[in-house]
Amino acid sequence: MKIEMTGIKKAFGANHVLKGVDFTINSGEVHALMGENGAGKSTLMNILTGLLNKDAGSIKVDGKETSYSSALEAEHAGISFIHQEMNNFPDMSVVDNMFLNKEIKSTFGLMNQRAMIKQATEYLNHLGANINVTKKIGDLTVGQQQMVEIAKSLMTDAKIIIMDEPTAALTTNEIKILFKTINELKAKGVGFIYISHRMEELWEICDTVTVMRDGVSINTYKIKDVDENQIVHDMVGRDIGDYYPIRNPELGTVALKAENLCGENFKNISFEVHEGEVLGFSGLMGAGRTETMRALFGIDKLISGKIYVHGKEVHIKDPSDAVALGIGFLTEDRKTEGLVLDQSLRDNIALPSIEGFKKHGIIDEKTENNFVNMLMKRLTVKAENPFVTAGSLSGGNQQKVVLAKWVGSGAKILILDEPTRGVDVGAKKEIYELINQLTDRHVAVIMISSDLPEVLSMSDRIEVLYEGKQMGIIDAKDATQEKIMKLATGGK
Repeated sequence: MKIEMTGIKKAFGANHVLKGVDFTINSGEVHALMGENGAGKSTLMNILTGLLNKDAGSIKVDGKETSYSSALEAEHAGISFIHQEMNNFPDMSVVDNMFLNKEIKSTFGLMNQRAMIKQATEYLNHLGANINVTKKIGDLTVGQQQMVEIAKSLMTDAKIIIMDEPTAALTTNEIKILFKTINELKAKGVGFIYISHRMEELWEICDTVTVMRDGVSINTYKIKDVDENQIVHDMVGRDIGDYYPIRNPELGTVALKAENLCGENFKNISFEVHEGEVLGFSGLMGAGRTETMRALFGIDKLISGKIYVHGKEVHIKDPSDAVALGIGFLTEDRKTEGLVLDQSLRDNIALPSIEGFKKHGIIDEKTENNFVNMLMKRLTVKAENPFVTAGSLSGGNQQKVVLAKWVGSGAKILILDEPTRGVDVGAKKEIYELINQLTDRHVAVIMISSDLPEVLSMSDRIEVLYEGKQMGIIDAKDATQEKIMKLATGGK
């Protein structure tokens, strides 16, 4: 299958998202689509798969002018789209999600549950994912849910598979298995459109790259003929310099101390983080990093342990207790926990600070609007205005809105769980600079990240977990990827 998109244009009101994009994908090719958040990548793919109508341009499939009326029609034609934000039914089982509208029927027209369980397990096993397919999909980790989405795509016998940030939530081992699967399918003639912000992956898995900026396709290269600096320059329109700003921390007193925290998936976790410090949390997926912070913040149950904030023991029973103590939490799953997607940016950003806008019990809208506009400008949130819904933004801009919410709340202790997941290279640097600005103002930051270079470059100390156990804390100046990975895999 060969797909040729030429001169594609799309506007939403006065906002011209695509201004003329050319893109071609061939069978047996892994073609990367790169660009900052808001460059128009997802819009282009939504047009290809029938989720949106184009305003102008041409789409040809194997030389024939084509337009799909729905994602289901595109899927039947052999084009599968694995979205970055999973669209599952969390209370349904893995197998029921995988076979939704594709149920296997028995001779008598009843659903053949045994056959579906067998097939679902086989597809997941092929990806190296040891998942009980009878479990609720909502009980899986984000990484496991991503593997289910990939398995669902393989079930459709797709000729072209679109992957939007497929590795953002996967462990190193899961990524190796995914790349092995991509190469196997590529050898059978399957083509991949690969959208990722992980630059290093391009030279590992891709053949070709097209770079978009501000709704225009800038350049297309054979991956062997281009380097990282050129791609970054095309993406942002300038040389971005070093990704990671220099940290010169001036540590204050201990802002938060945890002693022997125990929960369902972690045991005896102890640490302290100072004012002005970034304490990194590293470990493989399922190590207990996120679970520890969710319990500390009051989202999940803390079985035992003590928490001290600025030297005073506190009891956090729910997130409102944590917020009242000046603790903010940017969660890993911004879609379901970080944002109210159908509400405006203004409402999302102002939510934790709403009491501060009240005069005589009534919200002062002018003060609230000024506050929101200031934060959107400071975090360079790309949106038409503060009244558009959070769900209408790209993933990276949604991440900035969640950050704006907690920065605006005045939190003095900030937990950041995968703060740059699904965020482009330009936005990543802006987030790193914001972290430095926050610590310069004596905010204590706890940063969970699966990105080892990020942990090494942005942390002052690094705590490593393995299977819910604390393996050690390393000073950043003594840390290496090898040391962290040894601890993260249970070594000493």
